[in-house]
Amino acid sequence: MASKALLLAVAVAVAVAAGCADATDHIVGANRGWNPNINYSGWSANQTFYAGDLISFRYQKGTHNVFAVNETGYDNCTMAGVTGNWTSGKDFIPLPDPGTYFFICGNGFCQAGMKVAITVAPGIFDLGPQIYPPPAPGADNPSASFTAGAWPAAAAVVTALGAAAIIAL
Repeated sequence: MASKALLLAVAVAVAVAAGCADATDHIVGANRGWNPNINYSGWSANQTFYAGDLISFRYQKGTHNVFAVNETGYDNCTMAGVTGNWTSGKDFIPLPDPGTYFFICGNGFCQAGMKVAITVAPGIFDLGPQIYPPPAPGADNPSASFTAGAWPAAAAVVTALGAAAIIAL
């Protein structure tokens, strides 16, 4: 009886871990990167984003940057509703929840097309809100918060499902 419960708990753990490991890293602009005069609306429309995926921006450090803004900031190329700022030139930004995310270049290149809206669908294993808050504006490693926030949530799901399996048996 106990071996069945253990086997079921391990199977659930593997399934949850596999779901979390399937996150896709979408490179903005593909091989053209984050640069002026690129149709990012067209690029975004040809992608399917799920909660838990990453979006990465590749650009020349010091020339460009990335700001997460609200829809007003996106539409008007302003800093309205800034929620994040990345400047490394190779930024990995988590998309933890369903919804629309708006990104612009804050160095004056937004008017030249350096802005993208990302619509994120629920993931296969949508674990709900993050346990930890998203990275603070200007954080050097924004993906660290995602890693720290997602795995404890996955572990909690595995623990709960494993306990339920043991009780059921």
